[in-house]
Amino acid sequence: QVQLEESGGGSVQPGGSLRLSCVGPPGIFRTYEMHWYRQAPGKQRELVAGITSGGVTNYADSVKGRFTIERDNPKTMMTLQMNDLASSDTAVYYCHAAGDIDEYWGQGTQVTVSS
Repeated sequence: QVQLEESGGGSVQPGGSLRLSCVGPPGIFRTYEMHWYRQAPGKQRELVAGITSGGVTNYADSVKGRFTIERDNPKTMMTLQMNDLASSDTAVYYCHAAGDIDEYWGQGTQVTVSS
């Protein structure tokens, strides 16, 4: 009934850029903390970046300086701008929203970085 939807995944060469988007219900985007996670084959799901309802951001060390997370609450949209992509960034990327008593996930979008 309530879910998040990612888009923008694809295949790029090392050093390239990609922008992911996530959309969801307005009620979630008003107050929920939002995150991007990723999961590579055989690996645990990893927190890539997060942004609070007030716009405070944090990033995994591996993506600092390369990725930028933003949210536009009136548009019920969150984005992840990914620059200087490397093969180690290859994974399924998931949008996540965390409230005090519940959480929501998107279905994931594949990002493949290869030469």
